[in-house]
Amino acid sequence: MNLICIFGVFVADICFFGNKIPAKGETILGNNYIVGPGGKGSNQAIAAARLNGEVNFITKVGKDSHADMAFSLYKEAGVNVDYIIQDPILSTGVAGIMIDENGNNAINVFSGAAAHLKNEDIDKNLELIKKSKIFLTQMETPDSTTIYAIKKAKENDCLTILNPAPARKINKDDFKLLDFFTPNETEAEFYLNKKIDTEQDIKNAAADFLNMGVKNIIITLGEKGSYFANENEEYLINAFELKNEVVDTTGAGDAFNGALAVALAKDFTYKDAILFANKVAGISTTRLGAAVSMPLLKKVEEY
Repeated sequence: MNLICIFGVFVADICFFGNKIPAKGETILGNNYIVGPGGKGSNQAIAAARLNGEVNFITKVGKDSHADMAFSLYKEAGVNVDYIIQDPILSTGVAGIMIDENGNNAINVFSGAAAHLKNEDIDKNLELIKKSKIFLTQMETPDSTTIYAIKKAKENDCLTILNPAPARKINKDDFKLLDFFTPNETEAEFYLNKKIDTEQDIKNAAADFLNMGVKNIIITLGEKGSYFANENEEYLINAFELKNEVVDTTGAGDAFNGALAVALAKDFTYKDAILFANKVAGISTTRLGAAVSMPLLKKVEEY
């Protein structure tokens, strides 16, 4: 069984495009906006499903038009929705995203119903976790429930991937639960409480995470690629060389993690898995939006 279980958040993304991202107290005139599906867990589920992964998504949404948008997209992408909880009282989450002319972004997320996910929601879905090969999650769900879910995944022999976005406190002992830890540079700085500027800084940071108990560390470096290390090897993998212009980096990290989960579920070598994830993430930046920018496997193979 190559089942992928993803635990996370769905939100409706409201994206505003302008020449720059406003500073504190500043108002600017934008040039476009779109409303679409988002949330890191949801984006990663869609990314993995479009790459022909066998994806099950655990989350909680409201019963509203934003949830309708989510279910419509999941049906189209091939995400199994049997484990999505709908709450008639709570509202589905929303994210406000500011995007500048270079594709850089700033994001504010209200998790809505997904902020009310509890340990018992994980317990109700233990059979799914037991059947899954890969368990992937992020840090948009409540902290205690996120760690509880990872513990249950490890107890049931899943390969665990934690994408620590947004970066939030993790207890020291819980790093040992992580087969793969995938921070970007900013998130890595948060956990290590130091700046990461040079290639040596990246190597040192990777070693620090391994010393904390992480089995495999991947620090994603944007246009510079990804740095991988475990107790046996370490290397930098350059970013995929794109044929098209970068227009929006929103969701690139989600594309990477969804693709990584698919590659590991299919028993790619770690290096090939990261190469594949880099390629998928790169292609996603050539399209506007988050979930809607996730490429189909056929397109990835043709690119």
